[in-house]
Amino acid sequence: MSPAPSGQFGPPKPAPNWLGWLAFLFFIFVQVYSVLTSPADAMMGHLQKNMYVHVPAAWVTFGAFGVVLVASLYFLWKDDERADLLAASAAEVGSLFCGLTLVLGMLWGRPTWGVWWSWDARLTSTLVLFLIFVGYLSLRSFVEDPHRRGQWSAAVGILGAINVPIVWMSVQWWRTLHQIQSSPRGLAPEYLRGLMLNLAAFTLLTIWFIWRRYEAARYERAAEHAAQAAALGGYNG
Repeated sequence: MSPAPSGQFGPPKPAPNWLGWLAFLFFIFVQVYSVLTSPADAMMGHLQKNMYVHVPAAWVTFGAFGVVLVASLYFLWKDDERADLLAASAAEVGSLFCGLTLVLGMLWGRPTWGVWWSWDARLTSTLVLFLIFVGYLSLRSFVEDPHRRGQWSAAVGILGAINVPIVWMSVQWWRTLHQIQSSPRGLAPEYLRGLMLNLAAFTLLTIWFIWRRYEAARYERAAEHAAQAAALGGYNG
């Protein structure tokens, strides 16, 4: 039987509900503001407004998987299961936004490239990133021992996070249909405002999602500890 990881704990302090409402309302406001205040692009028309969700979704995907990397390394170093739960929570949220990034990219690609999907370097590397973290989440559901689950999933999470810079640099390293990274300074002010506001809104929403998922994971793990303690108490008695 594997040794119990350190950092056992009780239920966490609940996250304030007002923060969730603030994140949600700010997100809705920013979406409406961005669509209504930015004109149609000269070349892409209103399709350009896909940028307000596609780019921020990719941004928070990278951020969430960065949390997975840091938390996984900390778990392997300190053997603290709180870090394992944080990594798993960030992986769930990051996978959600990674899938959204792929779907939004396909919706943009169909009218732009004429196809829903191309084995483009950026698209393919993003799909690989998504599949790695789907595998990460599947692995966690199949491994019952918490310590072994934390170790194995940490290894997969680190591997997946290493793929993030590959996704980012893919448009520079290989010939690709996807445009290269553009500087915010190259955007007109009416587009830049909407993009930056959406980056802030998506970031705030992602922090809230990870926080709440981590909170739920803490409750689940605390219940497991309580059940184990009761079983051991009954057996010793």
